[in-house]
Amino acid sequence: MGLLDKFRKKTDQDRLHAKSQLKADQKEATAKELTLAQLQEKKAQAAEDKGLEVKTVKVKKGETKRASQVLLKPLVTEKGAYLASVNKYIFEVYGSANKIEIKKAIQALYGVAPIKVNIVNTAGKNIRYGRTSGRTKDKKKAIITLKKGQSIQVYEGV
Repeated sequence: MGLLDKFRKKTDQDRLHAKSQLKADQKEATAKELTLAQLQEKKAQAAEDKGLEVKTVKVKKGETKRASQVLLKPLVTEKGAYLASVNKYIFEVYGSANKIEIKKAIQALYGVAPIKVNIVNTAGKNIRYGRTSGRTKDKKKAIITLKKGQSIQVYEGV
């Protein structure tokens, strides 16, 4: 019985450790939410200083996880840079994503409400590497149109 008591004590200690870890994770989650709210407030104040109308978008909890799966990456091209000057941004999106999901993902990740979302399906191309022939993947692109005065910081770190 002494051997079983040792195992039982370890499981009780593990339970206590798991509870304390869960509490620590909850504290970190609330700290992240506060920082996100603070960032949105700073953006709103900066826009008001410039004389622009600010519309805040509330995001439901858990939508950002799905949003990062829908929007794969922003497309940084010459055409994309030109379109950014007229408040249009290009993103590569998941193959089965629709316009509504893309709009929600933009709201969740960037905090701006798109006016319009256009989708373009591009077929993969046949390619050859020496004797080996293959095909590139099919892609789906989304062109996001924003209101005048709103922007997305796509070129950070480029």
